[in-house]
Amino acid sequence: MPDEEWIKTLADGRNEKFIYQELPLDGAFLTAQLAGNEIVYSIILAKAGNPLSREDVESHFKGELSKK
Repeated sequence: MPDEEWIKTLADGRNEKFIYQELPLDGAFLTAQLAGNEIVYSIILAKAGNPLSREDVESHFKGELSKK
């Protein structure tokens, strides 16, 4: 899963969009956004431990995306 994009639908009907891109030297660039929200959360991991699963990526944003 070197580069992947997916949308997850929450129980309340909102959508979350995630992007995972592997970077050189075991790095990773992760983004997350709630549908209709202009804020995009991004993280660069220098030592990601690639490949990351979707659950690994989503867990990095759990606290921010749980806010309404």
